[in-house]
Amino acid sequence: MTTTIVPVAPAHPAFDQVAALFDDYRAHYGQPSTPEITRSWLHDQIAQHRICVAAAIRADRVRGFITVTVTPASLRLGTSWSIRDLYVAPHHRRSGIANALLQHVIRNARAAGAHRVSLQTETDNIPALTLYTEIGFQPVTGLELLNLTFDPTHQNPGDTA
Repeated sequence: MTTTIVPVAPAHPAFDQVAALFDDYRAHYGQPSTPEITRSWLHDQIAQHRICVAAAIRADRVRGFITVTVTPASLRLGTSWSIRDLYVAPHHRRSGIANALLQHVIRNARAAGAHRVSLQTETDNIPALTLYTEIGFQPVTGLELLNLTFDPTHQNPGDTA
């Protein structure tokens, strides 16, 4: 069965299917299903050029998607691409869709002159890690991922804004 990978903007006919699958993706990772809020958020992120989205279409239905951000690579005076989300509908996994989505991003990043494509996943996501390393992604050593998480219910007393 043929898989077609297409960029999806809010006006694209497949946008609503991508938004629905994005809501399924969030629910898969324990977030509450909020279809309208998810759709609105996704619309805004794409419209404000914070992420790019591509969809995998088979038999006129969206079966998976990938989101990417492009960031400056200052030391190289170029860009690097970061895969933020990759999801394939459960009944369509292990059918080449994730690979097709990844190859789409890799080809586009290379054509755009990007320095690298990065991604992250959970350490126990063995199927994803296997796919990524088979494609050529390598673990990064010597770096630590650090977060500063904000609690929306607590404001720093020094904040005046």
